[in-house]
Amino acid sequence: MQYRNEIKHTITAADRAAICARLKAVAKMDPHAEAKGFYKIRSLYFDSPGDKALREKQDGVSEREKFRIRYYDDNTDLIKLEKKVKRGGLGYKVSAPLTKEEAQKIIDGDLNWMPASGRGVVVELYAKMKTQGLRPRTIVDYERIPFIYAPGNVRVTVDYNIRTGLRSTDFLNPHCVTVPAGVSSIILEVKWDDYLPGVIRRALQLNRSAGAFSKYGQCRIYG
Repeated sequence: MQYRNEIKHTITAADRAAICARLKAVAKMDPHAEAKGFYKIRSLYFDSPGDKALREKQDGVSEREKFRIRYYDDNTDLIKLEKKVKRGGLGYKVSAPLTKEEAQKIIDGDLNWMPASGRGVVVELYAKMKTQGLRPRTIVDYERIPFIYAPGNVRVTVDYNIRTGLRSTDFLNPHCVTVPAGVSSIILEVKWDDYLPGVIRRALQLNRSAGAFSKYGQCRIYG
């Protein structure tokens, strides 16, 4: 699996407007967002009883992983299970599709079907739910403005309106109640393969250090 470079910055509303304007001049918007200029993401994150994923992020552990189930724009016909792995400033992701029924079974703790699913990441989640006690922990909602730039396989995203749902059983209900996850944050994330082209560096014009913001961590403020 190929690692990609990843950096995150917390930015202001003024930064967001300026960066998006400059990116529109040099990069393309992700086709999934062209109709509205953004799309919605809902994720359900997993953690252990001792909050292993949360604590490793807070403690700055270099090598860590987390599991989540995700769908877009309230469309539960296309659901993915994802495993995200980080090593310092590098990361990669593996994923597998889930049906709505399979996702609900995982949420309900009905796991016996998972080992025979034929999907590696589903089998791995099953093993870690059994050995580490991983369980659905927090719903994370937000909106994303995504840009792509072919040279360097660059992807730039701006995430905002971060909200949390306190009941994981509501995950598949697009209309469930969510609340703002503390202080409103806007997160700029940049991913690329071997090099970040100068035209993108100039469009971003960031004069701040990369941060370690976690939307999952932000959404755990209520427990």
